[in-house]
Amino acid sequence: MNWTLEVVIVPVSDIDRAKRFYAEQLGFHVDHDTAFGDQVRIVQLTPPGSGCSIVFGKGAVPEMPPGSLKGLQLVVRDIKAAHAELVSRGVQVSDVTTLGENPSPTPDPLDNVGFVFFSDPDGNAWAVQQISSRT
Repeated sequence: MNWTLEVVIVPVSDIDRAKRFYAEQLGFHVDHDTAFGDQVRIVQLTPPGSGCSIVFGKGAVPEMPPGSLKGLQLVVRDIKAAHAELVSRGVQVSDVTTLGENPSPTPDPLDNVGFVFFSDPDGNAWAVQQISSRT
C-alpha cells in the first residue's frame, strides 16, 4: 500500500501576503483560492514538480500560531541554481551550506548534503536540499 503525503497546513497571519510570497517569490502554483462567505477561505499552492501542496487560510484549516511550522523541506536537483533563483525572486535565503559528509561525492559533492534555508514572512522555516539522483 502506498501512503502519500498530499497537504501540509502552513500557519500564517496574513493570507494575501502569504499567497504573494509563495506564488510570486517561491514560484509555487496557485491551485485554488476559495472563499465561502467572509468566515472561510482556503488557499492551496503546490511547488513545481511536487506531489504535496501547502494550504493556509481561515475558518476551515486548523489554527496554529503563525510562524510555528519549522523544518519543512524541499528537494532540488541543483542547490546552486535553486539558491540563485530564490535570490533573484527577492527571498532572503542562506548561502549554500554543507551539512554532514557526503557518502558518495561524485558526480556532485553537494548531493545529499547541500542545503539552503529561508523563512516565509511569518517565520515558518524551510530547508532546500540537493538530491540530484531523484527523477
